Amino acid sequence: MNTRNPTRRADRSARSLVLIVTATVVSMLLPARATAQTAPAGNEHPQTEAVSHVDGGHADAASPFGPFDRSGNPISTEKKAEFAAGVDLSPLERIAVFHRGRVKILDTLARETVGTLTGKRRYDDIIPLDGTAASRRKVEYDPMFTLLDLVIDPGYYLDKPLMHVEYLPLRRLVIESAFPEKTAQAAAQREWWLKLTRITPRMIQEHVPQIAQQHSMELAYNRALAELDEGISLWISSASNMMLVAPQTKDRPWKHLSTLAADHPARAAALELGSAWRAADAARVNAAAARLAEELPKINAEVYPTWRRSLEGEYNAVRPFEYGYWMYLVATLSLLLAFGTGRSWLRWTGLAALVAAVGLHGFGFISRCIIAERFAIQNQFESMTGISLFAAVVGAALMIARKQWIFGAAAAGVGFLVLITASTTGIPGVSIEREAAILNTSVLLKYHVTTVLVSYGLIALGFILSLFYLGTHYFARSGAAPAAAVLQTAGGPVLAAAALGMGDDEAPRAGRERVLADLDRAHMIVIQIAFWTLGVGILLGAWWADHSWGRWWGFDPKETWALATWIIYLIVIHLRFAQTTNKPLKTAWLSVLGFVVMIWTYFGVNLLLPGLHAYA
Repeated sequence: MNTRNPTRRADRSARSLVLIVTATVVSMLLPARATAQTAPAGNEHPQTEAVSHVDGGHADAASPFGPFDRSGNPISTEKKAEFAAGVDLSPLERIAVFHRGRVKILDTLARETVGTLTGKRRYDDIIPLDGTAASRRKVEYDPMFTLLDLVIDPGYYLDKPLMHVEYLPLRRLVIESAFPEKTAQAAAQREWWLKLTRITPRMIQEHVPQIAQQHSMELAYNRALAELDEGISLWISSASNMMLVAPQTKDRPWKHLSTLAADHPARAAALELGSAWRAADAARVNAAAARLAEELPKINAEVYPTWRRSLEGEYNAVRPFEYGYWMYLVATLSLLLAFGTGRSWLRWTGLAALVAAVGLHGFGFISRCIIAERFAIQNQFESMTGISLFAAVVGAALMIARKQWIFGAAAAGVGFLVLITASTTGIPGVSIEREAAILNTSVLLKYHVTTVLVSYGLIALGFILSLFYLGTHYFARSGAAPAAAVLQTAGGPVLAAAALGMGDDEAPRAGRERVLADLDRAHMIVIQIAFWTLGVGILLGAWWADHSWGRWWGFDPKETWALATWIIYLIVIHLRFAQTTNKPLKTAWLSVLGFVVMIWTYFGVNLLLPGLHAYA
């Protein structure tokens, strides 16, 4: 007769199941690196140049604003700042321009140009630049002003800190070459320029060729030098990007402003704008800019974009993802503090901030889809904004359906963490560009990509809920007084009851165990939806792969790690049916593990393991 404890026997069964599944995962992962394939050309995002071409060549020799001032007597920094203060270029901000494969507005082109050159939103000038910290004064310029100034007066920037150099070793070598003296003043100059992160075009002209020759075999230097070369081309040839003339039909290319006849009203306004600019006459510039903005939309007006330009202007002005993550932060902190303190005004503040954050987030995502004329989830930045939006919407919906606003706190946490990462870390894809060719081959593929990204958002939502659970479990246990303790204090029961969907009559009976049980229930709702959504996404991908690549499965790194992520949640599902102890706690820790593996699948595989999903 077997007298062993059935609970222990069940525990061993559960552990055996976990070991078997883990071994299966490891066996699948081992060949993943060996069988990784280099991404075919169709998987890559279209390679576009920062400088447009006209009839096979650059148009910098035919500036639409007249010839450059080559007198060698550039305007002073003080005079330039005074001139900029009186210029109003707002009429030109929403003028359409063709650049990098799509029609955008001049405001967008200006922001992208300034960002590429300076690494910042706005170019800032230093008055004066004489090496003494006490005498320096920073002046910021609007991107539209900087764009037109680069086109009309590029020589002004020859000795200005214009070019951002992200790679520190290259930046240090250039600056040390520019200030080689062994004096205290030269050392101060070197330190100041290093912190500025930008160098002048003259420094590049005089010192970079020799540095490039010395480090020609080093990949990191080559990448940094290629970025610098793109910046120099953009500085010299910004006039080439003035593709402002709409075609007769949508299937024809846009034309450069300089191709208009000299007596055309738009060309005449552009020439007048250039003449006034070189004379630093702000009043004449403003009048010419207004005339140019009035005349350009008249050219082939039936083709010229209308409301889409206004939408892109609002998208740029509102900056929905940046303001969105601040609202998510307010919502997260308010809801968590409300849960912990019992303050009803914090709850309503949090809910209002969550509504505002989702509204900004949704506006940004939908606007981007309309502007790009596609479903905007097709690069790293877009997929991150999509993931966080899906998670926030699902969390808000669960909050309403279950009447548990702890879901709202989790949704806000996901929104904040993902959006701030996408907006502040230089994630590729911030600029709206064309889609990768592979992503335009099948509607089924778009369903696959969207479904998998939704599941990733749900995994992130479950991760936040698991942190809530783990925090309550460990801190309450050690006597720290988290949410559970508040349930038994004055003013706490009603608020905590709302957070967990309890009625007032239940709150007095609720303690730490009830809080943990409700958090576990909320957590399981989310990760079960994530489990099924990711499974469907993987199946859709396999179906599409069979039609497009002739096989269902190829052990591509992205495929393999996506399956590994799914298997972790499969373990969770089996764990919940096993006769074992501490199932909620184990579930929470497995959710953390699943999130870590998902992050590796989402970022690490893309960056470190080549494969057929290199576009993702």
